[in-house]
Amino acid sequence: MDYLLFRLYGPMASWGETAVGETRHTAGYPGKSAIIGLMAAALGIKRDENEKQLKMQEGYAVAVEVHSKGTLLRDYHTAQVPDSVGNFTYRTRRDELVLGKARLGTVLSIREYRADALALVAVKVFPDAPYDLQTIKNHLVEPRLHLYLGRKSCPLAAPMNPQIIKDKKNYFDAFKNYIHKTMMPANDDLLPARDIYWLQEAGDRHYYWEGVPSDFSDSLDLSRMQTRTRHDQPLSRKRWQFSPRQERYLYYAGGA
Repeated sequence: MDYLLFRLYGPMASWGETAVGETRHTAGYPGKSAIIGLMAAALGIKRDENEKQLKMQEGYAVAVEVHSKGTLLRDYHTAQVPDSVGNFTYRTRRDELVLGKARLGTVLSIREYRADALALVAVKVFPDAPYDLQTIKNHLVEPRLHLYLGRKSCPLAAPMNPQIIKDKKNYFDAFKNYIHKTMMPANDDLLPARDIYWLQEAGDRHYYWEGVPSDFSDSLDLSRMQTRTRHDQPLSRKRWQFSPRQERYLYYAGGA
């Protein structure tokens, strides 16, 4: 089995959770909707292209290796927006402030971020996937749309360094191989070791993946593995609708 692996690191990230009321929470790691959305943006697929987004969602499975969840940051956010007027649409921010001046109100929210967080992502392709791993890798290097870590205010702070790891049995072996290749580059396609010093071969890890236990490892003790539910299975990105998804979780002490 081949896997596509890449790195997500930035000064701030926001991995959206279920939003209720004024608070917009963040998870400590990217969920499937965020990962698939990032790959779709790299390929040039827009949010309102529902059929293409659905094929992306169904065509790939993902796993995440969390090296650092970072520090939780909360921002008290205010914004002035006008209320709706019949079928009229404000097409720009200037329209909201100028044409809607008489109807302006203040929206309050608390938005959470993860500061200085680092995670590796592994992607597995299904037979009916719309793009092969090499195509996705190429577009992660040269994306067609802007890439960010959950919010537009959260840019990437390091190259994603996508690599295709070939002929591995499971996610765990793929993660180990990626770290080894990245820390000990063998050719010019890989980043110098000095540029990825934060990836360590030893240390505690948090792993999240979808699928059965053997998809992750056939050699580790998975007796402490948990099965969790996360609401990050997109039904419609245009309407921001999501359904529950089952994923596995394992805390692993000692590193790869």
